[in-house]
Amino acid sequence: MRISNRTLLFSIVAGFLVLCGCVAVYFFSTQSFTGSAPPPSEAEPPGAVATVPLPSELPTSVAPEITAQPALPERRHLTLEYPVQIRTGDSDLVRLTLEVDDLGNVTPTAEIGDHVVTGKVVEIPNLYETHHVIAEARFDIAGMDIRPTELSSEPLAQGNTATFYWSIQPRDVGVYRGTIWLYLRFVDKQSGEESRKTVSAQIVEIEAVNLLGLSGEFARTTGVLGSIVGTIIGFPFFEDIIKLLFKRRIKSK
Repeated sequence: MRISNRTLLFSIVAGFLVLCGCVAVYFFSTQSFTGSAPPPSEAEPPGAVATVPLPSELPTSVAPEITAQPALPERRHLTLEYPVQIRTGDSDLVRLTLEVDDLGNVTPTAEIGDHVVTGKVVEIPNLYETHHVIAEARFDIAGMDIRPTELSSEPLAQGNTATFYWSIQPRDVGVYRGTIWLYLRFVDKQSGEESRKTVSAQIVEIEAVNLLGLSGEFARTTGVLGSIVGTIIGFPFFEDIIKLLFKRRIKSK
């Protein structure tokens, strides 16, 4: 079979084009593989979890979140001492003490001589870090001379004791009732704002007697009887009446 020159040339050109196409396909497929996939040494194994890259600068320390805790109240022992009986013209003392008592013990009502001592536990807000705390006390009682008459105050620090004294002197015999007030005043160290809280209001009863130790009722009754007897004795004809009655008694005998 005889092949013409034209057919032979066409076959050679077609084969050359096919060869060029294969080379081009191989070249482009190789470049795509090497540019998208990592090298075998850096490729992640199947099923590996992707990791987030770390920042270039790491913090040296982490500040913990601090929650402000409420201040626990401070327990204190409040003691009141006052006389249950006092003679007119004499003076005596009333004492109020506010002291720390960690055990929470309460002194029961007791009488020492002519004085009564009472005790109880009170709770005070623990605001010493942020506020100035001032203890204030006042004794209200009518019919007695009392010093001081105004409100007394004393700075209160944590763990320290505050004591208040009053001097009393009754004007007349009788029973006097009064109230001893205790307040706490808080002054904010930053803003200067003030607030007050009533801690205690205790009722006291004090009896005033005369110089002989007689109570007011007995002294008034005795005074009335004495006035009647004195009036009779001071009657102008009382002595003559007594003499006449005495003479009649002698004659009858």
